[in-house]
Amino acid sequence: MDYAIRQLTQQDEPFLWEMLYEAAHMAEEGDLTVQDARNHPELARYVSNWGLKDDMGFVATLVSSQQSIGAVWLRLLAGENQGYGFVDEQTPELAIAVYPEYRNQGIGTELMTHLLAAAKVVYPSISLSIRQSNPALHLYQKLGWEVIPGSEKINRVGGISLKMKLDLKSRNITNY
Repeated sequence: MDYAIRQLTQQDEPFLWEMLYEAAHMAEEGDLTVQDARNHPELARYVSNWGLKDDMGFVATLVSSQQSIGAVWLRLLAGENQGYGFVDEQTPELAIAVYPEYRNQGIGTELMTHLLAAAKVVYPSISLSIRQSNPALHLYQKLGWEVIPGSEKINRVGGISLKMKLDLKSRNITNY
């Protein structure tokens, strides 16, 4: 399968809503739709009005059809607009998703590699929130992400979520 990675633009916002739906595992919650992600204020802050000054991200598209299949993005959520993975006012939060039929093929890893290389130039670290039951937790840890002690929190579906942080200044991004 041939795909290409490019920077996200404001025109990608409709696709980012779909990726937010995937990243939030909303399909696992029953009859929820992408519109439900848009209507959820705590989720919507990750995508609404995409293309702000501090927004950064990449999208994977199929070469044959130009269909977008995955995305990774950062947004600096500070002040009254703090997200689930808030650490401090200088640390943006990461979100990543790939359509289910394209997972486990290295696309997410390649998206992450592009994002971390670009983010390292701008930010000293990045954070995320992850469900404790998410198998990607171990992958993040292997890649150098650290669980923030005491960050365990009951999430919107009643499970446990953790905050994780990656120090970009001390990591050789090419290791991803």
